[in-house]
Amino acid sequence: MEELKDEPFALIGVNSDPLDRAREAVEENGLNWRSFQNQPEGTEKAISDDWKVRGWPTLIVLDADMVIRYRGHSGDEATRVVRELLTTREAPPSGQ
Repeated sequence: MEELKDEPFALIGVNSDPLDRAREAVEENGLNWRSFQNQPEGTEKAISDDWKVRGWPTLIVLDADMVIRYRGHSGDEATRVVRELLTTREAPPSGQ
């Protein structure tokens, strides 16, 4: 999604891999977004518990008001939702 890099949204990841495998995946795939371990060693609670994730990968798209606009497993569908949000957002007032 290089073409969307200057747009007003953030992409984060949550992974369930052991830390060394997660680091390998970042390098192998050239991932350029923040990614967090689902349940880092020594913690009792997992992100997936709070976010009610039931399968991997799960993608969540939030709008500017932090409303969930997409939750699922399709990268293509998540990208479509992001593009739709960007094309339907309010244009800034003229002169700005």
